[in-house]
Amino acid sequence: MGDTELGDAVARARGGDEAAFGTVYRELHPMLLGYLRGLIGDDADDIASETWHDVVRDLHSFRGGGQSFRGWTAAIARHRALDHVRRGRVRPRTTALDDDTAERVAARTSTRDSEGAALENLSTARALSLIAELPRDQAEAVLLRVVLGLNGPMAAEVLGKRPGAVRTASHRGLRRLSERLKDAEEK
Repeated sequence: MGDTELGDAVARARGGDEAAFGTVYRELHPMLLGYLRGLIGDDADDIASETWHDVVRDLHSFRGGGQSFRGWTAAIARHRALDHVRRGRVRPRTTALDDDTAERVAARTSTRDSEGAALENLSTARALSLIAELPRDQAEAVLLRVVLGLNGPMAAEVLGKRPGAVRTASHRGLRRLSERLKDAEEK
């Protein structure tokens, strides 16, 4: 689903259309869950539930299109995950995406870009294990850009960083993933 269609569904959901909210949920939940698994591991389901609770509660105040909604939802999820880590002293970690999330990510990425090329050459579990080895800033930038499909400025807003810093972290992370793939293929 493109950002225009997502934005339209969000607008209808804000107006009380339950079917439209279901569409929004089905579109974003697998990717949101993948992002949260990348941040906090096995507790992702609980944090995703809390995130959706906050989204439903505050949906009336949201203004913007599909890309903005993805970013807004990611920011809520990130804050919930960080609160969870602080409360439970859980160490953030990356775990595998489920197959549905991986298929959505692969379908959304172009084979012409580095994200698409990297995803085409990796199994889901292998991709996430490699992302887990990246420095935290690179891992989170890759998760936001590739798994959730956020553009640079929106990912930067979620992370509270400059867009250039997020683009650089994402580029470096993807380059490292590509290098590790080449090394693995040569062995």
